[in-house]
Amino acid sequence: MDDPDNTTDRSDTPERPPLPMRGMLVWLLLLLIFFSLFHFFAQVQDRPDRIPYHPDFVRLVEGGRIDNCEIVLEVSGLQYVAGEMKPEEGRTKRRKFRTDIVVTDDLIQWLKDYNVPFRFRPQNPLLWQMVTSAIPFLVLMGLVYFLVVRQMRMVGRGAMSFGKSRAKLLARSRNRITFEDVAGIDEAREEVEEIIEFLKNPKKFQRLGGRIPKGVLLVGPPGTGKTLLAKAIAGEANVPFFSISGSDFVEMFVGVGASRVRDMFEQGKRHAPCIIFIDEIDAVGRSRFSGIGGGHDEREQTLNALLVEMDGFDTKEGVIIIAATNRPDVLDPALLRPGRFDRQIFVDLPNLEGREKILKIHARRLRLGPDADLRKIARGTAGFSGADLENLINEAALLAARRGAESIGPADLEEARDKVRWGRERRSRIPDEKERRLTAYHEAGHAVVLHVAGGEPLHKVTIIPRGQALGATMQLPERDRYTESRSKLLKMLQGLMGGRAAEELVFGDVTTGAQMDFRQATQLARLMVCEWGMSEELGPQTYAEREELLFLGREVSRTQTFSEETARRIDSEINRILREAYAGARRILTEHLDALHTVARELLARETLDGQDVADIVAGRYRPPEPPPLPPAALEPTPDASAPADAAGP
Repeated sequence: MDDPDNTTDRSDTPERPPLPMRGMLVWLLLLLIFFSLFHFFAQVQDRPDRIPYHPDFVRLVEGGRIDNCEIVLEVSGLQYVAGEMKPEEGRTKRRKFRTDIVVTDDLIQWLKDYNVPFRFRPQNPLLWQMVTSAIPFLVLMGLVYFLVVRQMRMVGRGAMSFGKSRAKLLARSRNRITFEDVAGIDEAREEVEEIIEFLKNPKKFQRLGGRIPKGVLLVGPPGTGKTLLAKAIAGEANVPFFSISGSDFVEMFVGVGASRVRDMFEQGKRHAPCIIFIDEIDAVGRSRFSGIGGGHDEREQTLNALLVEMDGFDTKEGVIIIAATNRPDVLDPALLRPGRFDRQIFVDLPNLEGREKILKIHARRLRLGPDADLRKIARGTAGFSGADLENLINEAALLAARRGAESIGPADLEEARDKVRWGRERRSRIPDEKERRLTAYHEAGHAVVLHVAGGEPLHKVTIIPRGQALGATMQLPERDRYTESRSKLLKMLQGLMGGRAAEELVFGDVTTGAQMDFRQATQLARLMVCEWGMSEELGPQTYAEREELLFLGREVSRTQTFSEETARRIDSEINRILREAYAGARRILTEHLDALHTVARELLARETLDGQDVADIVAGRYRPPEPPPLPPAALEPTPDASAPADAAGP
């Protein structure tokens, strides 16, 4: 009895050619028929009239009716004369003729006697005839290939392969990314090391009955290295790495995304052990939504297929799903439950040590000067992501190359850092002398207040326009801070108010230059009162607005959770904090008025001062830098200056 599980043997039945091949054969046959008919009619239309030697050809020669002719000598021994007759009266078309003849010296002399123009045309060899005859056919085959075969391939990639996954398999090569290329995310790196160990030695974990997480979700701000970390995992484990974006699943055709999900998992199983990386998974993994009347869309169907596939495959097959997003709040809860994405790894912005390591990694391919201090640059880039730091190093290299330097110096790194953070210097935005003086006192007010009040060390102050600002005052933190004290925040508010206080104290008037300062100060004061409970009047309580998600996350409703009287008290407390900060800044500037004038005067002269210059000015030990020495040629007396005084003119 036959085994019911065995399939029928079809080895004896002939297989029909696939549909694209049959279509190509039909097109090829039609083109060959067209080419044959065209060649036949062209030959019929261009075929000469065969005339006998006597009496027609003799009459044409003796009557001077031949315009030109050729004496053809074929390889086979056949000889004939072909040519064109002179057009008859009233006509312009020349008739072609051909007559078979034996070529002799008397024939040639006879044609010369009647002044008939002729030339000899020996026939090409047989091999050359075959080659010349095959050239049109080869050209035709080339046209068939480009017009038909390529079109078939495009169709195969297009309409006939909508359901195929677009995941790209990254080739394993010597230049693969490893953990040596990743820095600043040590905690995330430690969490994924066991995944690498599982891919290298799965029996170690299966021996005790444990299982590796099916999916790992990398969460973090943009540019922190989530994709780079996933590639490093594949590079360390030396396994195939499939990469696909969440937007590649969703198409306008229903069912295409779900089919691509299934095909992606099939590819992963065929290449196991491997890693499937889904970038920006929030494009397909958003919370499902049923509107009024129910129904679903293509994206939700794709998400359903992804949930089913992740719940169905076994990690013993060696397929690990890694996804990245910077919006975990919008993901469907079913996608985040244990058994699908078991583990969430937060990839945070790098700290000071991490930023320095990232800068060193990106600087390996560059030529740094011996005095380039990456530690100092790392201190001044708090809040920068790995992508920002890579951009900073690249900008420094471009600046050094633009000025023709042999290596990247500290000035290039400083300028690149300022360019990335605040924008490029706008030398073309030249204010008049009054605005320039006002800007100098505004920035000097910030600098003096920040230095006297204390806090983060002052880095530099400048009146060179950058971005939308006419000047900037920059601080350089000693280390990364994750919490701030109330006294430190009040000093920051005084520093923000220093620019407006200096304007009012020196000029007796105020301008619009403090717009961004007030915006930052108001936001900081509101956080102190409403979020951090730093108000003595309102006490340790949060007064934030409550956010409610409507329709399963599609809309957000903000509701005020406190009364109008409390809102009035909040506004009054914020106003009090800002007014006290302004009064404190004005008091500091009044006590150090000479330092304010000196800083502003030096800014007008030098445009940029560093933090040490401001500290020396406030302490009263500042000495202006000496002007650079003149070149020797400038020190030589001119002829007029060396002449006697009585010889000088009036």
